[in-house]
Formats: sequence, structure tokens, C-alpha cells
Amino acid sequence: MADQFDLTVIGSGPGGYVGAIRAAQLGMKVAVVEKNPTFGGTCLNIGCIPSKALLHATELFEEAGHNFSHLGIDIPPPSLNLAQMMAHKDETVAANVNGVSFLFKKNKITSFQGIGSVAGKGRVKVVGEKGEQIIESKHIVIATGSVPATLPGIDIDEEKIVTSTGALSLGAVPNRLLVIGAGVIGLELGSVWARLGAKVTVVEFLDRILPGMDSEVARQFQRILQKQGIEFKLSTKVKAIDKQDDGSLVARLEPAAGGDVTLIDADVALVAIGRKPFTQGLGLAEAGVALDERGRIVTDAHYRTNVDGIYAIGDVITGPMLAHKAEDEGIAVAELIAGQAGHVNYGAMPAVVYTSPEIASVGKTEDELKAEGIDYKIGKFPFTANGRAKAQLSTQGFVKVLADVATDRVLGAHIIGRNASEMIEALTVLMEFNGSAEDLARTTAAHPTLSEAIREAALMCGDGAIHI
Repeated sequence: MADQFDLTVIGSGPGGYVGAIRAAQLGMKVAVVEKNPTFGGTCLNIGCIPSKALLHATELFEEAGHNFSHLGIDIPPPSLNLAQMMAHKDETVAANVNGVSFLFKKNKITSFQGIGSVAGKGRVKVVGEKGEQIIESKHIVIATGSVPATLPGIDIDEEKIVTSTGALSLGAVPNRLLVIGAGVIGLELGSVWARLGAKVTVVEFLDRILPGMDSEVARQFQRILQKQGIEFKLSTKVKAIDKQDDGSLVARLEPAAGGDVTLIDADVALVAIGRKPFTQGLGLAEAGVALDERGRIVTDAHYRTNVDGIYAIGDVITGPMLAHKAEDEGIAVAELIAGQAGHVNYGAMPAVVYTSPEIASVGKTEDELKAEGIDYKIGKFPFTANGRAKAQLSTQGFVKVLADVATDRVLGAHIIGRNASEMIEALTVLMEFNGSAEDLARTTAAHPTLSEAIREAALMCGDGAIHI
């Protein structure tokens, strides 16, 4: 007889494992099916976590090589031990992955190793090393995430022409790194290798970097990255990449609007043009589950597909492809299945670029407010006027708060600066409670902290900041 569960989750990434744990907390008998040898999905294994380990390590390498002497710390120029840096990354991944395994055991979640697919109403087929088995389940949640998008005619080998996966495990620092795509992944991984000595060129089809982010933030950030030695070729497309006999690459570029082809030499090319939902082999067509024109699973406001008992969350459905968005949806879908009022506030969903300095944002951009015809005011405060930033040589960037002219409610916030990823939480909480710029301006910030810049930006929405 087949195993019987209240809920079976296909995929153990941030959406899947969090949803499974929440369902178990609510008293359900839960199973998780994972095709890879370890839990955690892309994020923990080959995405968010390993990239942050390398970003942190290379940031310290850069600091030691450039800022220490100014602070009165005289050391010889640092030398790179790439093998040890990669070992640190691998240890970080292992600790996080093992943490998920522990949480599954703690919450009495049954895990199945193998490829999961829908095998009819209330049935999940698992094909693994032990053969094929069927799981009976009242509810099925598809949380299979996404995979890197690729370019036609450009073959990925994960050694010379790589996705983010290969870029996290290069055996040597490339002399010349070509990054295709000026989104979050391309800029983060480009920064890693630029700090270690690679000459990085970023090619972007659009006329700007970081599409979807506030355009003023993107413009200033591009200037910062250019000062760090990263070169940009915007409004440009990659037609082909040719491998040479000596192992190097020659990329053929042309203007996005068409025109003459130019050539650029590289040792490694990173294809970072975005990600696409992973829905292959899940038996969706056979089960009658509807997909949209971009291959995403269609769901209603409660994450239900058009097939009774089948739900979907995370990167396989509409919305930003963010690990924390998937986590929130995992919690919400478990609560909804349990008859509770699970909910995700997509209007207060932060996003971060973990470069140096970091970028963090929540809510609306100026571009979106203009397009929607909303009358807004701007409060902006630079880190050059912040005492803590001066003390730690991190004066690049600013905090920008966007508030409704009529109500003073904060509609969006954008930060370029050190620790922006941690600072954005204050603004996310404010927006979660529909707070105003005055609420923020009247909230005490510890002195001296970088967070004082948030308060000063809020003050700029009223009578003006104190320290500028």
C-alpha cells in the first residue's frame, strides 16, 4: 500500500522546506520529494548562500588590499588562497543544508530522494535509486524553483561558458570575465571575480543596469561599479561565443538595435540573463495543470492551480524570483491548506543586491510612481553626511524615501550603502504597518549608526534633515 500524507511538497528549496515545516507545525503529516542529493534547492546549494560566502570573503580581500593602510593597519599586500576561499564556501553550504535536514527530522517530515511528479489526483510518483514508488497525498505543493535561462546557440559547459553555478566554482581567477546580463546575479558574481583581479566586462541588452530597480539608484550604482574597474556595454547583444584553440573565448557583439559586429576576448563567459521556472518532468500537462505564456504555473490568490488539490509557490509562479518571497508563500500555503488566513504582502517585499556597496529596496520605485500618476515626495540623505559612515570609510550611496504627498504614507524606499541589506528591514516593517514618513522621522535611531541616514531621509520628507 502507498504511503499516505496530508501534504506532499515537490522541491526542498526555501519555499518547499519552509512550507513543509509550517505544515508540520500545524499538525499535518508531511512528505518532501527532492531530486538532488541535498536539501535546500538552488538557494542553499548553488545560489544565495554560496554567493554570499564568496562576496563576503572577496570584500574582506579588497578591504585588506586597499583600506587597511588608511586605518593604520600596515600589512603586506594580501595573497589569494582560492582553494581555501572555496572551502569556506563549501563549509557554509554544508552547514545550511545539514540544518534543513535536521529541521525535517525535528518536525517529523518524511523525505523522499528522487524525481517527483504528479501521477493523478492525490498521487505523487517518485523515481529514485530505489526504483519507483507512489505517495498518496491529500494536497500537493509544487515548489521546484527555477533554473538559469540560456541564450540560443551558446552552449554552457560550466567551465569556460558558465551559469551562476559554474561561476561559483571556478578553479582559477580568469584574466578576462565577460558577464552577459546586468541584473543582480551578473553584478554580484562579476564583483566577486573583479575583486580577485579579473577584468570584468558586463554586456546588457537594455540601455541600463538592474532592470526593475529605481533608475536613479541604477545610474549611481553603475558609476560606483565603473570606479571599481567594471566596464559596461549597454544596449548590446551577444550574437555568439567562439572557443579558440588555446581555450580562450571570442564573443561577437552587436548593438541591440542591430549594426556592426564587434569582437571581445574573454577567458570565461558568465551567462546571467535571468532564470526560468523549472516545470519539466512534473507531469503537469498530463494532470491538466495550466501554465502561462512564460511557462509559469497559473495559481489563484490562495496558490491553488486549476486542478483541485494541487498548489504551487515560489519561482514556478508569478512574481519576483526571491528566496524570501518563496518562504513567505510556503508559510501562507501551509496555513491556507490548514484553514487559516495565510497571506503575503507583496507590496512590502524587500529586494537586495549584495555587492559592495549593497543595494536594498522595498515598495515602489520612482519610475513606477510616475507611471501610475501618484503624487509623491522624496526624502534623500547621503552617507557622506553620516558620522558612522565616515568612521568606517563607507560614505558611498544614499537613502531615498518615497512618500505620498497627500497622506505621507511611505510608498517605497531605496538604499545604496554598506549594510543596506540589514537596514531595509526598518522600512519594510514601517510599510507593513502602513507607516508614514513622519512616523519614521520621529523614531529614535541609535547614534552613531548608518541607520540614522534612514531617519534623516524621512525628515527630508517634512521640514528637512538635521545633519545636512
